[in-house]
Amino acid sequence: MFLAEKSTGHMIEVLDTRKLFDPHEATVKGSLHFGEEAQDPEDYEKSTLNFPSGEPLPLCWTDPDFRRR
Repeated sequence: MFLAEKSTGHMIEVLDTRKLFDPHEATVKGSLHFGEEAQDPEDYEKSTLNFPSGEPLPLCWTDPDFRRR
C-alpha cells in the first residue's frame, strides 16, 4: 500500500499493513519511493502520512479511543 508524506508528497510504500491498521501503533515501516529506486526501509510516524489523494488516515487506524468520540 502506498501513502504520501504530508510535508513533501513523496510516496511511501508501507511494508507492514498490520501496524498501519493498528491504532495502538504510532509508526509504520515503509520504503520511500523517490528518484530512481526505492530507499531502504525505515519507520514513519503515522501522523506524517496521508493518502495520495490528500485525505487523512482514518481515525480507526490512528486513535485507539476513536469509538469514544
